[in-house]
Amino acid sequence: MKKLFFSAFALVAIAIATSTTVFAQNEKGTKMVGGAAMYPSKDIVDNAVNSKDHTTLVAAVKAAGLVETLKSNGPFTVFAPTNSAFDKLPAGTVDMLVKPENKAALTKILTYHVVAGKMDSKAIAAVIKAGKGKAELTTVQGGKLWAWMDGKKLVLKDEKGGMSTVTIADVYQKNGVIHVVDTVLMPK
Repeated sequence: MKKLFFSAFALVAIAIATSTTVFAQNEKGTKMVGGAAMYPSKDIVDNAVNSKDHTTLVAAVKAAGLVETLKSNGPFTVFAPTNSAFDKLPAGTVDMLVKPENKAALTKILTYHVVAGKMDSKAIAAVIKAGKGKAELTTVQGGKLWAWMDGKKLVLKDEKGGMSTVTIADVYQKNGVIHVVDTVLMPK
């Protein structure tokens, strides 16, 4: 009987230890993006490099020399285009932009996807409400984006008239928040 009791006790102890480890790995507020967990305790770059849906964006951020900026304290709100968003651009556009001689143009496009501050969906909704259904956001590039709700979807319009929809909102980072978008936004 003692052996049975100790065996049962050992199994309970192992189960508790295992569940504690799993809980520690599943940090509160973690979302899955591109098949990878996005941890609120990591910065924008450290999370983005793990998303298989953002390999083009990560390569572009590296080519533009923006890694250290996006690893800094921020906070930043990033509208992060997926690989398929970049695929919508005319053929050869990405290859051309990541060339060293086009670093300024690439930086302009990437920083157009960033707004200073931490604007989660509630903050954006508040600005939209204050703007009577539409919000104007100023990007760190200096351009404007316009945001509004189309049903339950957050829609963005760029300076060239292009439209993008947020597909995953509120991916919290230690230095801001990411909203995944389905189209690359373009400044003037």
